[in-house]
Amino acid sequence: MLLQPYVNVQGEEFSFSRAQASQFAKQIASDFNPIHDEDSKRFCVPGDLLFAFLLHKYGLSERLSCTFNGMVGSDVLLHCSEEGNSVEVLDQNDKSYLMLEQSGSKQQNCQFIEALVRDYVRFSGQNFPHILQPLMEQHQVMIHPQRPLVIYQSMALQFFRFSDNCPQLKLSDSSLEIDGKRGNVLLKFELLDGSEVIGAGEKRMILSNLVPYDAEQMQGLVDIYNERKLRLGGDVTV
Repeated sequence: MLLQPYVNVQGEEFSFSRAQASQFAKQIASDFNPIHDEDSKRFCVPGDLLFAFLLHKYGLSERLSCTFNGMVGSDVLLHCSEEGNSVEVLDQNDKSYLMLEQSGSKQQNCQFIEALVRDYVRFSGQNFPHILQPLMEQHQVMIHPQRPLVIYQSMALQFFRFSDNCPQLKLSDSSLEIDGKRGNVLLKFELLDGSEVIGAGEKRMILSNLVPYDAEQMQGLVDIYNERKLRLGGDVTV
């Protein structure tokens, strides 16, 4: 299983160590956000790792939505509470971290799910700077250079039909709405089987601590991010 090295399963409970979460972010998602570094003081488990684990556990449905309610720390024992078509991820104090809603027919093909997970988390992990930097420049705002924070809020997928082939993700639209010092990002994408669109999805994120756009400072953030990727074995952004 793709996720076996990145999760600890103990009966009905599961958890993620700092090393596992950090390796997943960098090796699978190509996500070099410092918040996923093992030694980060603000460390949290990537939301995409939680989402990917649930897909492997419950399968993929025609329609699904995933809402993130909080950031998971390292080695927090989690469990799933099921009610109807809903799955909620809770800790031992019943604090909620994620809600998954599913409906429609199921796709249980492990290879299909694994390929989708790999493609989605890579797409998701490369949001900065490929997609977010042009959006911020367009609206003349940027995340705070000393306290950059991008929060994963929710995502949704809908398949018009399942395919024997593994779908490819392609960005179809992106937008940013400004609300004071907060930015609400919406990314829309298509799921393709060759040239045929067989599904669609969206991802929502929150940008916090927005400040006026400064091209020099923004380039500095991109340079730092690229230096981290290069040092940690990733491909840099031109």
